[in-house]
Amino acid sequence: MEEIENTKKIEGVELTRINLDGREVVLVGTAHVSRESADLVERVIENEQPDTVCVELCASRHHAIRSSAAWRDMDIFKVIREKKAFLLLANLMLTAFQKRIGAKLGVRPGEEMIRALDAGERAGAKICLADRDIAVTLSRTWRTTGFFNKIKLFAQLLMSMGSVDDIDEKDIERMKNEDILESLLAELETSHPSIRKILIDERDQYLAYKIRSAAAGKTVAVVGAGHVPGIRRYIQDTESIDIASLETVPPKGRAGGVLKWVIPAGIIAVFIAGFFHGGREAGGEMLVLWVSANAFFAGLGALLAFCHPATFFSAILAAPLTSLNPMLAAGWIAGLVEATMRKPRVSDLEDLPEDILSVRGFWKNKVTRILLVVVFANLGSSIGTFVALPLMIRVLGAAG
Repeated sequence: MEEIENTKKIEGVELTRINLDGREVVLVGTAHVSRESADLVERVIENEQPDTVCVELCASRHHAIRSSAAWRDMDIFKVIREKKAFLLLANLMLTAFQKRIGAKLGVRPGEEMIRALDAGERAGAKICLADRDIAVTLSRTWRTTGFFNKIKLFAQLLMSMGSVDDIDEKDIERMKNEDILESLLAELETSHPSIRKILIDERDQYLAYKIRSAAAGKTVAVVGAGHVPGIRRYIQDTESIDIASLETVPPKGRAGGVLKWVIPAGIIAVFIAGFFHGGREAGGEMLVLWVSANAFFAGLGALLAFCHPATFFSAILAAPLTSLNPMLAAGWIAGLVEATMRKPRVSDLEDLPEDILSVRGFWKNKVTRILLVVVFANLGSSIGTFVALPLMIRVLGAAG
């Protein structure tokens, strides 16, 4: 049967009724930072008395919203070993950005989703968490960006920590109709269009698939207004959506996998050529350049995170070696040392939701400081490699 759509706006919230072979979906497009929007979501569910309520949340975000003790179970050593330090740090920064916007406007982050969940439970409706896991979205974004865009991405996240107070009414109105990730990464999105595909288009498909799959009888689906056009488009034919691929973090490209080994091999070859053509003097000069650049920038990165002295020395000792080993990274070693020397206490985990609301809190809390050590030391080591290599090639050219 042909799907029939009927769209109208009530108090700034877009309501779209879609008939899916006898099942009715009421698609509610909300403003993420609007108390009026949250109020209307609750009234819509109370009036419709749906069989199912779908919300734009994933399981991890739902757990964070519902459980005040969600952070207590974190194993920081496991996070570092599984190479998820940046993903966790980025997630915390996004959470902080959203919380500070909410505090500015007097609205809890995800207020409309919380109200939808509560109203759905009161109505006895089945609850469907329809969004893709935030870790998958961030991983796919990170995987598709090059080194310099990774630096821009992290810089954009850092700048968000101090940018909330400068947001004016025009920015707020724009945010009401955008995804929170899209609002934060808008500048990077223009130079890297694939980011929009991952943040918005892929999630439109994912939400449409989950909503249609969950629809039974009458369904109310609460999503951000920015996702409504895409969901309306994709929900017409979800059979063409490869949901498994959307839930998977793609492996690194073949070129990236090859470069991971080729670059260290090339650096070692430059060393060998230096000793062969320029003798001990040229080879020794190249060795000093390599060790100095890697140690300096990795150590500087660790210091910027206000690391423990032992962490600083571990970063400067590890960087020259780990930069030649594709399986290791200076930041991982430095992070593990920091976590050992300043092991987070239960109070650090309990204070995390409040500490992430300020720049000072990010550097004060032992959990976030460890994450900053990992990210900054890794970035520093990478910068050291880019600085040292051309200098070494110049020495090689002079020796030849």
